[in-house]
Amino acid sequence: MKKYIKFIALALCIPLLSYLLSSRTENEPETISETIIKEERSPILVEHFPENQTQKVSHKLDSLLKRINKRHDFHGALLVAKNGKILYNNQVGYADFRKKEPLKETSLFQLASVSKQFTAAAIMLLVERNQIQLTDTVNNYFPDFPYENVTIKNLLNHTAGLPKYFWLAEHKWNQDKAPTNSEMMDLLAVSNVQRFFKPGRNFDYSNTGYFVLASIVEKVSGISFSDFVKENIFDPLEMKDSFVYSYENDTIKSNQLVGYRLYRGWRHQKINSTVNDAIVGDKNVYTTSEDLFKWIVGLNNGNLLSKESLNLMYSKGETISGKKIPYGFGFRIKTKGENTIYHHGKWNGFSTGLTQYPVDDLVVIILEHTSYNAITTLNKKVKKIVSENFNV
Repeated sequence: MKKYIKFIALALCIPLLSYLLSSRTENEPETISETIIKEERSPILVEHFPENQTQKVSHKLDSLLKRINKRHDFHGALLVAKNGKILYNNQVGYADFRKKEPLKETSLFQLASVSKQFTAAAIMLLVERNQIQLTDTVNNYFPDFPYENVTIKNLLNHTAGLPKYFWLAEHKWNQDKAPTNSEMMDLLAVSNVQRFFKPGRNFDYSNTGYFVLASIVEKVSGISFSDFVKENIFDPLEMKDSFVYSYENDTIKSNQLVGYRLYRGWRHQKINSTVNDAIVGDKNVYTTSEDLFKWIVGLNNGNLLSKESLNLMYSKGETISGKKIPYGFGFRIKTKGENTIYHHGKWNGFSTGLTQYPVDDLVVIILEHTSYNAITTLNKKVKKIVSENFNV
């Protein structure tokens, strides 16, 4: 009798369970297993051209690196990729001048302003998850923010007109330890510093805007910007040697480089960190050339964001009067002459560049840490060598 009752109960439960599963609305959460399957992505494969195809161009690029190392004090890394495959990846010069340690593939460079594209991607991830909107104002998340009507989109393409936080940190900050993002947001709220123009009126490249964006990421996600980027960008794209670093708050990692300047024409002098170096979002991503290549491959192949989001990042912004500006979200956009999507960075001795030539399907990554000041010229030389010596 007991077996019969159990059988009847089971028979009644099965249709009920089927009904409940089939009637789940679109707004109800999926199971953990369903979510994992849905979010599982293909691994980021770093492919290389065969050595026999790259010997000629590699020889030319080796000679270029040796020449600029000797003549122009270049100590850094160069990675060149064509059609999604690496054709050249090498380093020249020293990581540590006192110890005479050479640079290597695992040397970690500060990206300076090239970091901004990671901040833009973090924002677009939140947009795609419907946690924020590009038309939201900063006051939606920080009610005490003193500059009204500044939208997230204004921040992304540098049309917010905000004052320079560097000046605030150097003139208004009165503590010994460098301010963090949250402390700088608090200082902005009470500093009474005028903005340059009303939002949307003009284009003015702004580090302040990107630290504010990183602060919004922290506020919405409930975790540090560093953790958010690691969990949502670096880990999915298998960028194992990449991280966000905040001076005085994070520990120095193995292979993490410092920046240098040339002193009296021959001596390399370390550049110390400043009151501005605990702020993240506008700078302070550290990575290797190969990890940075994984980033651009993953971004372009849809491993991170939708095609719609990527198009926004790669499209020129505009002012409220309709004037086009040469900046998307985290990327500079050049359409005159040769179409180029790029960003350069310069901070505390680090000079960096990530350049995409879409027509040629060519990527050039330059990372340097001794105040090299000719990234644009070097890019042109690299592109010329590749076009003349690599026909794949």
